[in-house]
Amino acid sequence: MLMRILLCVSVLFCAVAIADTRGMQPDDYYKFVFVADPQLAPDGRSVAFVHSTIADDKRSRDSNLWLVATDGKSSPRQLSFSDNDRSPRWSPDGRQLAFISGRGEGQQLYLLPMAGGEARALTALKQAGIRDFSWSPDGRQLLLTLSVDPAVADPTKEKAKSDEAEADVVVIRHALYKSDGSGYLNERRSGLWLLDIATEQLTQLTGDARWHDHSAQFSPNGKQIVFASDRSSDALEGSMQQDLYLYQLDDGSTTRLETLPGQASSPQWSPDGRQLLYQYQADYFEPQQLVLHQLRDGSNKPVAQDWDRNASSTHWLSNQRILLGADHLGARPLFELDLRRDRSQIRLSEQGSASNVTIADNGKSLSYLWQDEQNLPEIWYQDGNKAPQQLTRFNQALLAELTLQPLQSFWFEHEQGQSQGFLLKPVGWQEGQSYPLVLNIKGGPGGMWGQQWFHEFQMMAAAGYAVVFTNYRGSTGYGFAHQNSVHADYGGVDYRDNIAVLDHVLQQHDWLDASQLYITGGSHGGFLTNWITSQTDRFKAAVTQRSVSNWVSEAGTQQYPPNSMRREFAGTIWQNFELYWGRSPLKYADQVTTPTLIIHSTDDHITPIGQGEEWFYALKANNVPVEMVVFKGEGHSLSRSGTPVNLVERLKRILEWFERHSD
Repeated sequence: MLMRILLCVSVLFCAVAIADTRGMQPDDYYKFVFVADPQLAPDGRSVAFVHSTIADDKRSRDSNLWLVATDGKSSPRQLSFSDNDRSPRWSPDGRQLAFISGRGEGQQLYLLPMAGGEARALTALKQAGIRDFSWSPDGRQLLLTLSVDPAVADPTKEKAKSDEAEADVVVIRHALYKSDGSGYLNERRSGLWLLDIATEQLTQLTGDARWHDHSAQFSPNGKQIVFASDRSSDALEGSMQQDLYLYQLDDGSTTRLETLPGQASSPQWSPDGRQLLYQYQADYFEPQQLVLHQLRDGSNKPVAQDWDRNASSTHWLSNQRILLGADHLGARPLFELDLRRDRSQIRLSEQGSASNVTIADNGKSLSYLWQDEQNLPEIWYQDGNKAPQQLTRFNQALLAELTLQPLQSFWFEHEQGQSQGFLLKPVGWQEGQSYPLVLNIKGGPGGMWGQQWFHEFQMMAAAGYAVVFTNYRGSTGYGFAHQNSVHADYGGVDYRDNIAVLDHVLQQHDWLDASQLYITGGSHGGFLTNWITSQTDRFKAAVTQRSVSNWVSEAGTQQYPPNSMRREFAGTIWQNFELYWGRSPLKYADQVTTPTLIIHSTDDHITPIGQGEEWFYALKANNVPVEMVVFKGEGHSLSRSGTPVNLVERLKRILEWFERHSD
C-alpha cells in the first residue's frame, strides 16, 4: 500500500536523504503561526500586525496584536492579550493604535496608547457591525464604515423588545439576498459614520436602504471623503454599475464624480489631493483598467494600458509613482508604475508572493507579507532601494523539521498557445522509482495558484504523491485574453488545459505511474473534477470538494444573482438552456466509474449543499463507489478558514480516500 512506501524505499535512503526532517502531516496545521495585516508606522520604525494561532480546543483561532521594529535588532513583542483583536491602524502621529476587538460586548473599536497603558473602547455598538475604518489626517476623528439597518436611529442603543412573539421569517425582495458566511441577508446597509475621538460622539454621514457605501478615504487635507457606491436602481440586483462620490465635511453635501461608465472601485487619493486613482471595468468580461481622475477638470485618463494585469492593490508612492500588486505567472510581485513615462516594472518579489503593503510617510519605506510554496507568510520590510529584510520568523522552527518540496514550473501547449503548469515531486523521490500523481484543480475560474503557501500540496507530497496543477484558461495572471477565454465555455478550455497538463507531465517524466492517477479540486475545481470523471475513466479515485454538479439548479440556489449567471453563460437558463445543462456533469453521471469522495458543507451558499447531494444521488443510482462527507456549519471557505478541526479532518479524508483506492 502507498502509505507504507510513503517517503522512501529503503532505510538507508531515509537516513541519508531525509536526515532528521519529515514530510508534513495534516495535524501540523495546528502548529502554524499566521501573520496578517502588517501596518507600518508613519515614521517607518515599527510594524504592528495580527498574530494568530490555533486555540487549544482546535475549534477557533486566537488573534492578538504584535509589534516588531524595522531595524531588525529586537524580537517581535505582543501588544494585546484578548485573543480576539484585529485590524490595527496607526494614528497619523504614530502615538496611538486603533483596532477592532471582541474582548467586550460584540466587536468594538479600541484605542491603545503606544507610550503605555490600557486600551479603551471608543464604541459601544449594539445594532451595527464595523466593516472598515481609517484615521482623519489630523488624528482627531475616525471614519467608520458601519453595517446598519437604515431604520435604526442610534446604533449604540439596544433593539426595542416586544411583548409579542415574533415569527422566524426572512422576507426576500432583492436578487442579492444571501451570502456565504452570512446566510440570508438582513436589511443592514453599509454607510459612513464619523467618530470624534475626544468625545466618542458618533455622527452619521451617509446611509440609505437602497444601496451600500464603502471604500471610503479622507482627502489629504481632511476636508473631503471619497467613497464608492452603486446607487443605480439595480444596486441590490447585481448590477455592474458603480460610481465614486465626494462628501464635503464642511456642509455635508455629496457629489457624484464623472468617472468612466461602468464599475469604478478602490479610489486612492494622490499625495497632493489633486487626483484620484481608481480601478475600472466597463463590464464583467472587459479588461480591468487603472484610471486617473483629475479633480480640477473632472477628466479621466487610463494609465498603464499595456500592463494586461488585474491590480489587486494600489498605493501612491509619490505624485508620480504608484505601487501595484497583481497576479503574474504564478507569483505575486509588486510593480512600480511611473506616471511620467506611463510604464511599469517589477519592483519586488519576482519569485514568491508579496501582499498587504503599507507605506511610511516618506513614501519610500514599506512593509509587506511575503510567502512562497515552502514558506508561510511572514513580515518583510524594505527601506527605499535597499535590500528587503525579513522581520518575523514565527514558523522557522517548525519548517526546519519538515521536508518541503519546491514547485517546478513549466509550459505546455494547447490549441490556442501555451499555459503554465507546476509539478511537485513526492517527498523522498528517487531516480528509478515510480510514483502516483494527483491532478489538483484550482477553483475560480479566476485567481491563480503558484508560489504561495498551500499546505495541501506539501501534505500530498509527504504521503508519496506527485502533484500537478495548472492555471488553466480563465485564471488571472496571464493577461485578459487568457482570463476571459473561458467565458460561456465552462467544461471547455478549462477542461482541456487540465487534461493537457496531465498528459504533458506523464510524457515528460517516466517516473510518474500513469496507472496510479488521482484527481481532486474545489469550487470550480470541484466542478471540473465531476466533469472530468464523467468524460474519462483514467483516474483511480476522485475527491470532489464544494462542487457544482448541475448548473441549472446551481443558478437558482447559490448567492449570485441572475445578472451574474447571465454574464457567465451568455444568457439565462431559458435563453441558453443547452449550455447550462450540456455542461452539467449530472447529464453524464451515468458514464462515471471513478470511486468518488464528495466533500461539502451545510452552510455553503456559493455551491450549495444540494450540488453535492445531487452528485451523490447520481453516482449511487449508477452504482459508482461513493461517499459524501458533510461538514456541519461550514461554508465555502472550509479549506482556507474553516473551523481548524474540520479543516484538518478534510485533509485526512482526502489522503485516506486516495490511499483506500491505491494498489
